Amino acid sequence: MRVRFEGDVFRWAARSDSDWYFVALPPEPSAEIRETQTYRRGFGGVRVDATIGRTTFRTSIFPQAGGVYVLPLKRAVRDAEAIDPGSVVRVDLFVLDA
Repeated sequence: MRVRFEGDVFRWAARSDSDWYFVALPPEPSAEIRETQTYRRGFGGVRVDATIGRTTFRTSIFPQAGGVYVLPLKRAVRDAEAIDPGSVVRVDLFVLDA
């Protein structure tokens, strides 16, 4: 399954000293992923390949309250693509089977 979307980058607010940044998938593809993906990793994660700009990386998306998944953005990705909190990013996401 391939999902393309744009989203706002936000910092994880649960801890003020956190360096975790995410972008939320829209509700509709999140619901479709939840319905079709039966294999999940720890914390309900689903493996994906993601591309932002020229950077492609493998990670997991995680379910959040409200029914959407969030994509974590590693520092290497943020640095390579000059992504700051509040930036809008275009994501090309490919959901892996396992």
